[in-house]
Amino acid sequence: MTGCSSSGGTATEGSGVSTLEKAKKQGFVTVGFANEKPYAYATPDGKLSGEAVEVAREVLKNMGIGEMNGVLTEFGSLIPGLNAKRFDIITAGMYITPERAKEVAFANPEYSIGEALAVRKGNPKDLHSYRDIAEKKAKVGVMGGAIEIDYLKKSGVGDDQLVIVTDQPSAVAALQSDRVDAITMTGPSLQAVLDSAKDSGIERVMEFEQPVIDGKSIRGYGAAAFRKEDQDFLEAYNNELQKLKESGRLLEILEPFGFTEQELPGDMTAEQLVKE
Repeated sequence: MTGCSSSGGTATEGSGVSTLEKAKKQGFVTVGFANEKPYAYATPDGKLSGEAVEVAREVLKNMGIGEMNGVLTEFGSLIPGLNAKRFDIITAGMYITPERAKEVAFANPEYSIGEALAVRKGNPKDLHSYRDIAEKKAKVGVMGGAIEIDYLKKSGVGDDQLVIVTDQPSAVAALQSDRVDAITMTGPSLQAVLDSAKDSGIERVMEFEQPVIDGKSIRGYGAAAFRKEDQDFLEAYNNELQKLKESGRLLEILEPFGFTEQELPGDMTAEQLVKE
């Protein structure tokens, strides 16, 4: 059984033994997640699931590591937690960015995706883009540490318009209580929120215009993340992930979580994304 913990534990220290070697010997590894559907979340019976989790589970199984223990962490604390050795891998569908890559080593991407927006039913402020939020001085809810904060700011949204929330339920609650005029997250994540929050009085903006940042249309690529010193672990993980891509198995894992062929990462690598 995969265990989930809100407090977690420190990765076992070993003299001259790598994290990968320890994980193989123990038969399990500890992963950090942020309880964000559809990427990673705890089910009602305490099991760990989600797109990023199930991809990692199959990759690790093929590496000879049959079990994952989950440590529940706020999204903004995932990278500090990894480097503090509270867990050994981040399996949260985290976007690869040059800034984050200064602190962690990313595996190659397992999915590619755009942004999405939800508003009160009827879209009373007529919001269809991040630019609309900026120009209409609307309030927007976004999870702490999320890439959307950068996108919003670069689209002209002021700090006083941002309402930082800790998780998806907090975002929905902020929108329902009119603390914000909109909430934003990636497409599958937002869809999962709406599917769970039936009769919530909120709706997805279907005619949403993807933000253009520094002259480029934004498309995020998500991946597992490792400590920089765990290069052998990272390389072994990438090798098995590539096999899933080539066999078509990756899409089979992604599909139950609302992903399609449109969300496959193609031939993009973490190295390319970090350079960009």
